[in-house]
Amino acid sequence: MTRAVPGWTVLALVCACQFMVILDVSIVNVALPSIQRDLGFTATGLAWVVNGYLLAFAGFMLPGGRAADLFGHRRMLVGGLALFSAASLAAGLASTPEVLVAARVAQGLGAAALAPATLAVLNTSFQDARAFGAWSAAGGVGGMVGAIAGGTITTGLSWEWVFLINVPIGAALIAVAMVSLTATRTGRRGALDLTGAVTGTAGLTALVWGVMQSAGHGWTSGRVAGPVAAGVLLLAAFVVVEARFATRPMVPLRLFGVPGVAAGNGMLLLSGGIAIAMWYFTSLLLQDVHGYSALQSGLGQTPAAVTFVVVARLAAGLLPRAGARALLLAGCACLVAGFGWLVRAGAGGGYVTGLLGPMLLVAVGIGLTFPTLMAVATAGVPGGDAGTAGGLAGTASQVGGAIGLAVLATAGGYGVVFGLAAGLGVAVAALSLLLPRHGRPPGGSLAPQERPAASTGGG
Repeated sequence: MTRAVPGWTVLALVCACQFMVILDVSIVNVALPSIQRDLGFTATGLAWVVNGYLLAFAGFMLPGGRAADLFGHRRMLVGGLALFSAASLAAGLASTPEVLVAARVAQGLGAAALAPATLAVLNTSFQDARAFGAWSAAGGVGGMVGAIAGGTITTGLSWEWVFLINVPIGAALIAVAMVSLTATRTGRRGALDLTGAVTGTAGLTALVWGVMQSAGHGWTSGRVAGPVAAGVLLLAAFVVVEARFATRPMVPLRLFGVPGVAAGNGMLLLSGGIAIAMWYFTSLLLQDVHGYSALQSGLGQTPAAVTFVVVARLAAGLLPRAGARALLLAGCACLVAGFGWLVRAGAGGGYVTGLLGPMLLVAVGIGLTFPTLMAVATAGVPGGDAGTAGGLAGTASQVGGAIGLAVLATAGGYGVVFGLAAGLGVAVAALSLLLPRHGRPPGGSLAPQERPAASTGGG
C-alpha cells in the first residue's frame, strides 16, 4: 500500500543523507593531522583513512544501486544508514590504525547502499532540476559544516568525535525514512545478478586498489600494475557478462543508450579528481604549509563551501533554460582559471592574496558543474532503473575521487597537483561538447515544476 508524502519531506530526507555522507568526508580531512599523531599513522598510511572509505564506496555502489531497484529504495536507504552509523561508532572508538581503517571501509559499504537509494528516491520523486540543486547544495553544506565542526571538535574535544557525531544523525534519519518513504518498488522483483556483481565489484576494487598503491610504490611496480591489470580484465568480463549472459543484468547496458548517461558518467569520473584537489589538498596546504590549526583550516575553507552552496542552487534553476552544455563550459572555465591561479600563487602566497580568490573561483566551477552532471547522468532513465543509474553515477564520481587522490598524492608538490586539476577541468569541458548546445539535460524530463507528492520506492 502506498501513501502520498509531501515532497519537501522526502527532499529534506535525501538532502540530509547527502549532508551526512559529505559531512563525514570533510570532517575527516580537517582531523587527519590529529589522527596521524594520536594513532601513529605513516604518511602513506594516513591516506587510507580516506582511501578505505572511497574504495568500499566506489567498489560496492553498483550492486548497491541495483539492490535498491530490486529490493526497495527504503530498505536499502535504511540499511545503509544503519551500517554507516554503526561503523561511525566503531571508528570513534578505534585505538589503532588498523581498526580505524576497517571502520572506514565499513562506512564506505554503508554509503554504497545509501547513496544510490538516495539518488533513486530523488530521481523517481521529482521532475524539477532544482531538486538536484538542493541535493548538491546539501553536500556543500555538509562540506562547510564539516570543515568548521571538524576543526572545532578536534580542537575542543578530540578527533574521535568527528565520527561519533554521525550516530545520532543516522538514528534520526532512519526514523524519518521509516515514516516518510513508502514500501513500493519501482523495479521488478528478482535475484541480484551475482556474476555481474562479483566481476564488477572485484574489477572496480582491484583497479582502485592498484592505483592507490602508487603512493608507496612506482607505477611500474607489480603491486600497482598487477591489480590494475586484473581490474581491467575483470571489468571487461563484467561487460561481456552483462551483454551476453545475464538475464537481469546488474547494469543493463541499454542505459548507455539514454542520451547523456555515458557522457555524464565520463565527466563525473574526471570531476572526482577535481573535488579531491580542492577540498583534500587545500586542507593539507593550509595546515602543513601555512601552519593553520584544524579549526583555522576549517574556517579558511568555509567561504568556498558557502560559495559552492549558493552557486549550486543557482545552477539548478538555470539548467532548464541555459542547458547543460553552457553551464558545464562556464563551470570548467572557472575551474581552470582557479586552479591556474593556485599554481601561480604557489605555496608561499598569503591566504587572501594567494588562496581565497582561487578557492572561491574553483568553488563556483564545482557549483556549476556537479549538480549539472548528476542531472545529465540520471535524466531520462526509467523509474525501475533509477537506483542503478544513481549507483552508476555515484560510482563514477567515487572512482574518480579515489584514483584522483592516488595520482595527485604522488605528484611533486602542490603546484603540480593544482596544475593536473586544471587539466581535468579542460577534459570535462571537452566532453561537454558532446552534449546538445541548448535545452535540458539530454533525455531528461526535468521540468521547472515539482510533483505535488512523492511516492517513493522502498522495502
